[in-house]
Amino acid sequence: MPDHTLGADAIVIGAGVIGCGVAYELARHGRRVVVLDRGPGAGHGSTSASSACVRFNYSTFTAVAVSWEAKQRWVGWEDHLEGTDDGQLARFVQTGALCLESPGQQRSKVLGFFDRAGVPYEVWDAETLASRLPALDPGRFWPPKRVTDAGFWEDPHGTLTAYWTPDGGFVDDPVFAAHNLMAAAVRRGAEFRFRSEVTRVLRSGDAVEGVELADGARLSAPVVVNVSGPHSGHVNGLAGVLDEFNIRTRPMRQEVHHLAAPEGWNHDVPGPMVADLDLGTYFRGAPAGGLLVGGAEPECDDLQWLDDADDYRPNVTREVYEAQAYRAARRLPALRVPNRPAGVVGVYDVADDWAPIYDRTGLSGYYVAIGTSGNQFKNAPVVGQLLNAIIEATEAGRDHDAHPTRLTLPVTGLTVDLGDYSRLRHVDRSRSSFSVFG
Repeated sequence: MPDHTLGADAIVIGAGVIGCGVAYELARHGRRVVVLDRGPGAGHGSTSASSACVRFNYSTFTAVAVSWEAKQRWVGWEDHLEGTDDGQLARFVQTGALCLESPGQQRSKVLGFFDRAGVPYEVWDAETLASRLPALDPGRFWPPKRVTDAGFWEDPHGTLTAYWTPDGGFVDDPVFAAHNLMAAAVRRGAEFRFRSEVTRVLRSGDAVEGVELADGARLSAPVVVNVSGPHSGHVNGLAGVLDEFNIRTRPMRQEVHHLAAPEGWNHDVPGPMVADLDLGTYFRGAPAGGLLVGGAEPECDDLQWLDDADDYRPNVTREVYEAQAYRAARRLPALRVPNRPAGVVGVYDVADDWAPIYDRTGLSGYYVAIGTSGNQFKNAPVVGQLLNAIIEATEAGRDHDAHPTRLTLPVTGLTVDLGDYSRLRHVDRSRSSFSVFG
């Protein structure tokens, strides 16, 4: 068997947008980092299926604060990365974001977090909705229904209110954004090894000491970070830490569909992001007159959980396409739904409460940044800093479980409690939408 490869201070398992962000931050703080990914390149896993939305409506203050901090990093992307990627960078497109209200959203709680974090917003009534976004039907269709339900086609009953955040938008190329972070990490000395599958997490007693790859090679490091997306549960099993997690992660198949935006929706810039829990969908404009439509996990839909993250149907299905496209068409009456589906399929890494786990574990030196799919792409510029703070505190002897690390975010000056991302938390119905909106 090959000897250990010595010299790395940290191994990051996974080169999605979150893994690349973690690698960049660890390297920026002086660690010699090796990133391992079983795929062919940065961002080629679940990142590639991301709608790359940038929004701020979450169910906890920490989540709101982190997303608001991340937006500032996207605006100053070149400064954050300390350079470009062969002269180019992914681009943040600010379109504004609208959240249509539905039962159980706790608007006053979210807007209170906005006030505390300094996120600008406006509250719109139905008349304002109609005047500001005339292409959008402000009718109330609640609750979400299957397209095959006769009630799906009934007229709306009443009208909706909403809140608008003008700073929302999207990143134009999620895979390239991951590559940007990889390039920045490489400038700081990180090494990336693709088509490198981890088959063992090596440990000495209660401490991690590295990993073994499918080809038999071994790499040693005192710090290993699991950022392996939909394979996160499998890697935690290799590390022997699954039993200590109160919150688990599971792979879930997800589809996002591409349509042509209706007349009046995309003008000089793509139309805004719309979070529509009233119908159970979300959509955002895209360059060249496109519209991306995804699902918001309404109770009427069956979620496609996977036993094996590698065993799933890779093509979009008519059933999911019609559910998402026709829901969007109820909100945008001029939207045309072509007979032939078009879109992308990805496998998400989803935690029980749809919130990520950024934490240490009981295996000394082994850390996780998991459960991120669906709603954490926007936070990639900040997640590395969160992990770095937890790692530095823990390696210095702090008991992060008993005394969670607090971090002051450098751009906004907001202080967040990283215990909110603990693996030891319990499912709390008041702290999540239990959907992609977190």
